[in-house]
Amino acid sequence: MKRLLDIELQKLWKNRASKVLILSYFILLSFIALIASIKFDFGSFRLHIAEQGIFNFPYIWHFNTYIASILKLFLAIVIVSMMANEYSYGTLKQNLIDGLSKKEFIKSKFLTVLLFAFGSTVFIFLLSLILGYSYSSYNEFNIVFSELDYLAAYFLKLTAFFSFCLFLGILVKRSAFALGFLLLWSILEAIAIGLMRWKFFKDTDVYQQVSRFFPLESMSNLIKEPFSRLSVIKNLSNTISGQDMAKDYSVHFGDIAIVIVWTVIFMLMSYKILKKRDL
Repeated sequence: MKRLLDIELQKLWKNRASKVLILSYFILLSFIALIASIKFDFGSFRLHIAEQGIFNFPYIWHFNTYIASILKLFLAIVIVSMMANEYSYGTLKQNLIDGLSKKEFIKSKFLTVLLFAFGSTVFIFLLSLILGYSYSSYNEFNIVFSELDYLAAYFLKLTAFFSFCLFLGILVKRSAFALGFLLLWSILEAIAIGLMRWKFFKDTDVYQQVSRFFPLESMSNLIKEPFSRLSVIKNLSNTISGQDMAKDYSVHFGDIAIVIVWTVIFMLMSYKILKKRDL
């Protein structure tokens, strides 16, 4: 396992573009801390973002994982390029000539996916602890380490998304086309959900039950938007609507199971394509 991972890390380390993207990704993640410095001052109206509770434990686990997951495209580009470069530079064929089996090759790619997802999760965990202890009004141990299921959901979300990108990289063999296909797929999912919601399943929640099985939508459902949890947003919404708007923000086992199944499907399909393909 270590040998396979070493092979992939050497390839990434020798690729300047990959190093820049990986470094940029983690730098951008650290910019979450800059949110604390955002202040609005309009006459008598003053708003300090950090004072709105976004860095309070345990809410910070939800907020930071949601914001960080938006930036996952940077590592997705690395994953897609990593696979495309195997064909462009002929390293895939050379690895197979050197004795690496196709199964081991896919395994090495998946280990890299897991490493990226794990590294990002650890980074967000440490960043959240620092920001939380700096700004949170609640520092009790049982409060600080509650709702850590958002971190687990974040890790799984990245793993599934990167596995999808890896599958596209193997299927298309060109990074630009693979990323284009990813964009196209997200658009098609959005259109399908829109049609179900406004045409086929009007005034029902059937469209939600169906769309939760779509790959990208299932990943999105792992971590729901956190903004309406804030008291200032919730109070504003209740004032406008005149009623208490209840929403379930928790991470559900059903959503986790769906994403795990998609991850397995992506990896199996990647292996089958590579196994049948004439290199």
